[in-house]
Amino acid sequence: MLKHKTALLVLICLAVFFVLASCQNENKTKSCGNENWQKLFNGKDLQGFHALPGGKWQVKDGVLVGTSTEQDKNHGLLVTDKTYSDFTLRLKFKITEGDSGVYFRMKETTHKTGAEGFQAEIDTSYETGGLYETGGRGWVVKPDPEYVKKFYTIGQWSEMLVKAKGSHIQIFINGNKVTDIIDTQGAKEGHIALQLHSNMKMHIEAKDIEIKL
Repeated sequence: MLKHKTALLVLICLAVFFVLASCQNENKTKSCGNENWQKLFNGKDLQGFHALPGGKWQVKDGVLVGTSTEQDKNHGLLVTDKTYSDFTLRLKFKITEGDSGVYFRMKETTHKTGAEGFQAEIDTSYETGGLYETGGRGWVVKPDPEYVKKFYTIGQWSEMLVKAKGSHIQIFINGNKVTDIIDTQGAKEGHIALQLHSNMKMHIEAKDIEIKL
């Protein structure tokens, strides 16, 4: 009987070990449970956001759709009413035209970009997942396209996850780490926003936008 109990205990310990191991990987991230996630986008309307001049944001069949034309002189930003400091953000996105991104820890400005701060890049290129600082240093982390194209298909649904904890910033695309940096220069609090680039034909869709504080 003692041998059976010992064997059972070993099996339980192994099961716990493999579950924990599956949730931790140096270059990948997995969600082990949905605890403490809050919806930023309710799938029905733009409650909790406000739009800055430029482009158009609307909700279609539970999906947030952003479009703009080459005549739009301003970045069209859809900005959270609230500001955030440390957080984990996740969303699904699909971009078929243009250059977009997820701003975070940003402040609104009167410049045509409408923003200053960090941007997790979403693009019809393999720069997606990089870190850009609008109104500051420009590219902070510019990805290796050969690496990104291994797991990112332009024009198809993908998942982005952004972790901002103090000076530590990480960006994952489809579970693969693209950006991992300790940055002491950037802002530590601000809005989250989706971007439509100025003077460019744009079409981006987003859904399942959630945040964990």
